This record gives sequence, structure tokens and C-alpha cells, in this order.
Amino acid sequence: MLRKLLIVFPHFCLGRGLIDLALSQAVTDVYAQFGEEYFSNPFQWDLIGKNLVAMAIEGVVYFLLTLLIQHHFFLTRWVAEPAREPIFDEDDDVAEERQRITSGGNKTDILRLNELTKVYSGSSSPAVDRLCVGVRPGECFGLLGVNGAGKTTTFKMLTGDTTVTSGDATVAGKSILTNISDVHQNMGYCPQFDAIDDLLTGREHLYLYARLRGVPAEDIEKVANWGIQSLGLSLYADRLVGTYSGGNKRKLSTAIALIGCPPLLLLDEPTTGMDPQARRMLWNTIVSIIREGRAVVLTSHSMEECEALCTRLAIMVKGTFQCLGTIQHLKYKFGDGYIVTMKIKSPKDDLLPDLNPVEQFFQGNFPGSVQRERHHSMLQFQVASSSLARIFQLLISHKDSLLIEEYSVTQTTLDQVFVNFAKQQTETYDLPLHPRAAGASWQAKLDGKAGRLETQEPLPTGSNERLANINKPTEAEDKRTRHPQ
Repeated sequence: MLRKLLIVFPHFCLGRGLIDLALSQAVTDVYAQFGEEYFSNPFQWDLIGKNLVAMAIEGVVYFLLTLLIQHHFFLTRWVAEPAREPIFDEDDDVAEERQRITSGGNKTDILRLNELTKVYSGSSSPAVDRLCVGVRPGECFGLLGVNGAGKTTTFKMLTGDTTVTSGDATVAGKSILTNISDVHQNMGYCPQFDAIDDLLTGREHLYLYARLRGVPAEDIEKVANWGIQSLGLSLYADRLVGTYSGGNKRKLSTAIALIGCPPLLLLDEPTTGMDPQARRMLWNTIVSIIREGRAVVLTSHSMEECEALCTRLAIMVKGTFQCLGTIQHLKYKFGDGYIVTMKIKSPKDDLLPDLNPVEQFFQGNFPGSVQRERHHSMLQFQVASSSLARIFQLLISHKDSLLIEEYSVTQTTLDQVFVNFAKQQTETYDLPLHPRAAGASWQAKLDGKAGRLETQEPLPTGSNERLANINKPTEAEDKRTRHPQ
């Protein structure tokens, strides 16, 4: 009975068939020793015939089952989509882009995300929550966010590395749900972690992927040389990749993504570990790709890189877009005004500059302004709500009276906009230091001195300087803290 149940497993059929065949041969040998001839057909049903038939049927059945799993037959038909909560307090630009995509979008969009969602098993909150965006030809779209915001998960869904919970995305008009093979032909992907073989050289990698991309044989060498020169790999092209530094591996991964001139490039932090010169070379390559009319989706933690390359960008927080638009638009909409930096000159050479009149001037003319820095002769204020013309007008008219030697007015940087949104996802905790942690003993000494000060009587006049220095470590204490025995 057990043999009849286990026959559904191909490896059992193979093992059982070999055992039965060996037993049949053993019986034949015994008969031959007694001078009698015995022969049984090995393909008869009771010998290995049933096992061969079972394996033939199972091969077809399991192959079809593999195809159904590969094309997510069971997921799309039997797994219900998660309940969707209504979207509240969505940014106007994000809502406008969502409306554009759900209503059909622009037919020329190379990449279109329509309510793309990913919920991992065992998690109640989505890693990616109903993203809607369209990337046009000749556009470099920046995808910013802290670690865990959902950027890499979005890329994995677009490349087919992970399943889509709900929604859809199209690349050059091909859906990632039904035509993933066509999507791969229209996409170049530089993953976050290098997917390369340590036992191949950089040139061999480019030759291999050029053949996989369908580059004509006569053009493979030219394409490989272009990738090597564009990313600055000429000195390392014929060395094993296992000997490459981290930056050179990122160069090679980016060069592989560029092979075949795909209309869409997905670059997941491509400049991580690159030196400044190599980073500039990659920037020039991306700019040339954009000018050719292809699209690039870039993730990066370098705000300088995004400002240099991206025509539009979105900031992701907890799997959703919190803002969307050009860099200048985001600075104007979400920035905290302007940064005013001034250098104050002293009235006489032997006197220190008096910064108090400037502070009073800003408190009176720019209510709500925040003093960010104060040094020997330099002051920096953050002016929240005021027009740029008014700031210049007041500074010019009071420059002489306030003894302002020089000043500058700058706009809020993209870093500050990013940090403001990143605070929504990251939480900071004020945890006490472990007794053996670096700095814990010094902090305890400070707390002890502060406690003793609270119990003392008021200090006599002239001891302010000693009071100011009481929290500074002595030279001996500092040596013991830095070099514990």
C-alpha cells in the first residue's frame, strides 16, 4: 500500500525501479548457476513499466505546475487583495499625479506605476503602498527615502524579483504582471548589491551580458569597450572581479545595466563607494542617456547627486510618496525659508564685534526667525516667512548701522527638505549609556558635579569664571577617559 502512495514522487519511482531491476538480474544469475535459462522482460508492468509511466506523467504535470507558479496563477486567482483604506492628507502634487495615472496617463510614459502595492507575509503594514507615477522619455526621476522606505522593494517588483500584491506597472507599454520577459528586454537594472561573478574579469562580464542582450556578434567588442571607457574601468577590465574594490564593482554593475541601450534604466544607489572622479563620469553618462530620450529612475542618499541629475523626484516615507515635483518646486513648497549669514565688523580694532544689535534687529523685523549659529563675528539666522526682496531691502538699508561687513542669503537646501520628511519615519530614543560604554563614565562625572552645585550656597562675586570651567575635565581626567588602564 505504501508503495502505491509513494509512486507520486519521481525520485521514489527511479529508486524503486532500479532496485526491482537489480533484483530481477539477481534472480536470472541464480537460475544461470543451476544451468537453467530464465528471462523476464524488464519493461513489463510489474517490474519497471509502472515506474516509467509514472515518471513520464509526473514530468509533464510538475512542469505545468512550475509554469503556473512562475506566472503567479495561484496568487492572482486565489489570494484576495488586501483591504484598502482611503487615502487621507495626501500632498496635492502626489494626488494630481495619481489622478493622471488612474485616468490613463500619458501614452508616451516609458514607466507607469498604477496603485503598485507590496505587503510582505506576516506584516500588517505595506512596504509599498499604492504608488502612482509616470516617468517620461528624457527624464531622470529621483526616488529618495531613508533605509526601509520601500525604494528597493519597488525596484524588485519592477524587475520581477518579488511578487506584486496589488496594482500594476508597465515598462514601454508591457505589464510586469503578464509580460515580464518583454519588460526585461526594455530595462537595465543596477541592483543595490553587486550581482557579479568573482571568477570572471570585467571584460568577460560585459561580453556575457552583451550576448544575453542580443547585441550582434560584430558589435560586442565595441559595446564592451564603450562600457569600460565610460565608467573608467580601463585599468581593471582584464582582472578578476574578485580583486576589485567596492567602487569598481559598482562601476561594473552600472556598465552592465547600460548594455543594450534599454529605454529604461533602474539605478539603485549606483555611486556608493565611488571616488569623486568616477562619480562625475557616471553623471556625464547618465546625462547623455537622458539626452538620447531614454528614462532613468535613480535612488541615492546624495542630495548633491539628485540636484545634479534629477528633473523630478519623490520622497518616500513608509512606502508612500510624501512629495513629488522638481527640486526647485520642493524647496519652495517645503523649505523653511532662507538662511541669512552675516559677518559683523568691530567698531574699533581693539574691540570685539557687538552682535546684540543684529540679534534685536532680526527679532523685530523677522518674527519667528531662528538663530542657527553665533561665533566671534559671524551670525546665521533662518528666516521662515518673508520675501527675498524684503530681506535684501532691510539688509542693504541697515548694513552700515549694524556694521555688517558682508552677508549672504541662501535658499533651504534639499538636505533640509529630506530630513524634515525623514523624521516622519525615524524615531529617536533617549537611551541611557551602558556603564562600560564609551563616554558613560564622563557623563556620570558631569551629572555628579552638577548635583553638588545645586546643594551649594550662592557663589561669591568673581567666581563666574571658575563656575564656567567646573564642567570641563582636568587634564588627568581627560587622559584617564581617553586611555583607560
